[in-house]
Amino acid sequence: MITEPGHLNWGGEGLWQALEPLLPGLSVEIVARTDSTNTQLLERARLSGGRRDQPISSPMPLEPVGPSSLTAEEPTPFGRRAGDTQPCLLVAEHQTRGRGRHGRLWQGSAGASLTFSLALALDPPDWSGLSLAVGVALAEALEPLPPGGPRIGLKWPNDLWLLDAPGEGRKMGGVLIETVAVGNRRMAVVGVGLNVLPQPVRDLVSGYACLEELRPAIDAPQALHLVAAPLVRALLRFERTGFPGFVDGYARRDLLRGREVTTTSPSAPAGTAQGVAQDGALRVRVGDELHLLASAEVSVRPSTAR
Repeated sequence: MITEPGHLNWGGEGLWQALEPLLPGLSVEIVARTDSTNTQLLERARLSGGRRDQPISSPMPLEPVGPSSLTAEEPTPFGRRAGDTQPCLLVAEHQTRGRGRHGRLWQGSAGASLTFSLALALDPPDWSGLSLAVGVALAEALEPLPPGGPRIGLKWPNDLWLLDAPGEGRKMGGVLIETVAVGNRRMAVVGVGLNVLPQPVRDLVSGYACLEELRPAIDAPQALHLVAAPLVRALLRFERTGFPGFVDGYARRDLLRGREVTTTSPSAPAGTAQGVAQDGALRVRVGDELHLLASAEVSVRPSTAR
């Protein structure tokens, strides 16, 4: 385990002890500052695979790739061997260039945000719906489903919202999943950003929410310890079952279901969201037609988003 502590007590050793039995060979790294945890882990994976130009993609099956420029005996950066796919959890107290979907900036500040990425090799039966499954795992870890219904809702395909009323709320967190081929395996880098405490932000169409509103006195390290193991278990479960194992959990927190939405899809620019399919595609009804929207293709907003 490599650590470069910031100002918070992250309990990295205890975190590693809890996670390593689930992901043998895991390294846990905690740094005070980096540009983007996803970017750092993706670049490491590319170097390990011996191809600096290896394309980065949204989750998808591994396509044939050309030969690596390194052999399995040649050392690569960070003390790894070519084709090494050992898992790594990288936590940054402050991301200076955090990224969201479609390259959008993720706004956060030291101490008020939880930003981390987990890189691991995955080989699920179908990659579809991975960001939704991650959202389910995070929401259930932060808020076990209460009798009166959840306060944490999931906005397709990768956001966590704090609900103020049924179908209405403010953005509390997001998920960014990117993959890259390393040898004959595909590494998934699962990036998570959560607003933990109040902080100044700019130009948020969806409004700002933070975990402290739901869990008073929480801090970023406590939030990390709440979600880390459930996230790992969910990813291992997804590798076995794909998204069908998470459909019911997603439906219980589906922010958009029954809502009028606008989308960037030319075939369904506006319609009514009707839940998600078994592969995680968003079902949008436009008149008498039902359209299935894939997360890699479009963005979706509730028509009355604040």
